[in-house]
Amino acid sequence: MANIPWLADVLRSAGVQVVEHGDWRNRMRPGSFSPIGVLWHHTAAFSSASNPHPALNVCINGRSDLAGPLCQALVDYHGVFHVISAGRCNHAGSARASGPIPAGDGNTMLIGWEIDYGGDQATDQAMTAAQYNASIAATAAVLKQLGRDSSYARGHRETSTTGKIDPSFIDLNVMRADVARAMNPPTGGWTSTVDNTTAGRFSASTNWGTSAFSGQRFGENYRFANPVAASDAAWYKFAIPETGNYRVEAWWPADPGYNNAAPYVVVTSGGNQTVTVDQRVTGGQWRVLGTFNLTAGDANKVGVSRWTNGTGYVIADAIRVTRV
Repeated sequence: MANIPWLADVLRSAGVQVVEHGDWRNRMRPGSFSPIGVLWHHTAAFSSASNPHPALNVCINGRSDLAGPLCQALVDYHGVFHVISAGRCNHAGSARASGPIPAGDGNTMLIGWEIDYGGDQATDQAMTAAQYNASIAATAAVLKQLGRDSSYARGHRETSTTGKIDPSFIDLNVMRADVARAMNPPTGGWTSTVDNTTAGRFSASTNWGTSAFSGQRFGENYRFANPVAASDAAWYKFAIPETGNYRVEAWWPADPGYNNAAPYVVVTSGGNQTVTVDQRVTGGQWRVLGTFNLTAGDANKVGVSRWTNGTGYVIADAIRVTRV
């Protein structure tokens, strides 16, 4: 395969927002290009809502020490895919074997996403929920196009021969599980993720603070509050397409100072059900709260309550609901 001129169309078909940059179908490095997988990176540039793609120009044109293009697509703060190249790019370098990817020339074997976020201890910036969700959808769509499964999605830190750390602040095994789910959705096929920064989908009182302290967070930050014997939940709103059974999962960053009995409230068709979790442990990954019968409609479906006898901050980060 000499190039991938189908890239923008495949991404759009997966529901990913795409911006095409210049003559991207003919922008590439010389040399072989026969991709078998997708490689995730972070740019180490600090992005924001007002400056969503600070590394875009560098990814297109390269640096003084490395000629561009530096990836096939850059993923900006809002989850928009900026398509840069349909061919070989200088993003992976020499690769060591990782999963089904053999050792060899990573630029020949791998399509690269540069996800535009800080990703280091200096910025402590994790990718946004929009970046993560769009990258999952895009990776699943491209791997389907290539005829490969989710094991062919890798992180640069898994293939690098020079000690690269990217993409930081995510569990790559969870990422592959999410790609697999996107490639082979469960019965019903519907899934939705709401982060504490998702516009119009998260609500909490001013008693809930905002923090980016933990690198295990999902997205840019998370909310926290002291436990209290009062009704002051942080709520996640979902547009449930039809009444039926749904798997509900929660993501929280873990810390010894967080709550040992944090109550998650699920609004089921038969009434509210509470699931208590220990937020001191098993953070930085999706954890299943259970499978529940949910009623169709757009409403608050999952809450994180402050009403607990547990000690430590109660954390509200991200919730994922999937039809089963």
